[in-house]
Amino acid sequence: MAKITADMVKELRSSTGAGIMDCKEALAQSEGDFEKAVEFLRKKGLATAKKRAGRATTEGTVCAYIHTGGKIGVLVEVNCETDFVAKTDDFQQFARNMAMQIAATSPLGVRTEDISEEVVHKERQIYRAQALETGKPEKMVDKIAEGKLSKFLKDNCLMDQPYVRDPNRTVQDVLNEVIGKIGENISVRRFVRFQVGES
Repeated sequence: MAKITADMVKELRSSTGAGIMDCKEALAQSEGDFEKAVEFLRKKGLATAKKRAGRATTEGTVCAYIHTGGKIGVLVEVNCETDFVAKTDDFQQFARNMAMQIAATSPLGVRTEDISEEVVHKERQIYRAQALETGKPEKMVDKIAEGKLSKFLKDNCLMDQPYVRDPNRTVQDVLNEVIGKIGENISVRRFVRFQVGES
């Protein structure tokens, strides 16, 4: 079995933000393989997130972010289970990162169900018209339109978006990791984004 050194634990901890004991366990389970240890921690975070998903989140914070130059502003409400966690640096940092994500990507909703049926219907009609315009057979048109609609929803739902600080992960992946680290259910409840000149 590979020897787990303090430097290995330190490197994994600085890379993932996970606790010391979790990093030791991950390295032991993966026999010192750094990539496998990261994967182990991500799976553990997901498992913790699933376990905690049903818990009520009635505490939290409203975070404000004004983008440089004052042209874009965001208010986002992020909830957790206890007032204690709401005051921690990890939670506050996550809320700020969500506000910055929203400023950068301008999502239409937190989750798919937050995007109005009217918007979904309009987009679907546009994608159908585009597919018909290219001369695709009628039986393929709906399939093409649904594929484009699926990508539209992924791009416009905060939880499904690639995380701007690490595009290999989605916002949901980051949320799961924070839940795993903090040990409480956390949810992004709602947000509003303002941009100068936008109607």
